[in-house]
Amino acid sequence: MQKMMMNETELAARWNLSPKTLQRWRSEGRGPRFMKMSKRVVYPIDEIFDFESRALRAATCAKATDVILPG
Repeated sequence: MQKMMMNETELAARWNLSPKTLQRWRSEGRGPRFMKMSKRVVYPIDEIFDFESRALRAATCAKATDVILPG
C-alpha cells in the first residue's frame, strides 16, 4: 500500500530541512498545503508532489513566487 501522508519529520528529511523551517513556513502561509488533526500535522503526498512540481525551474533567473501559496 502506498503511503498517502507524510509527517513533518519525514518531509523535513526529504527536503533536507529542519522541521522548524516547515513550522515557520506554515505560520507564514508558505510551503505545501497540510492537514492538522489535533496537534498532529501531516502533508498529503499529492500536495507535496504538486509543490515540488511548481518549484521546478528551467533557468536561475526564473522567479520562485510559487513558494508562497496564493491566499
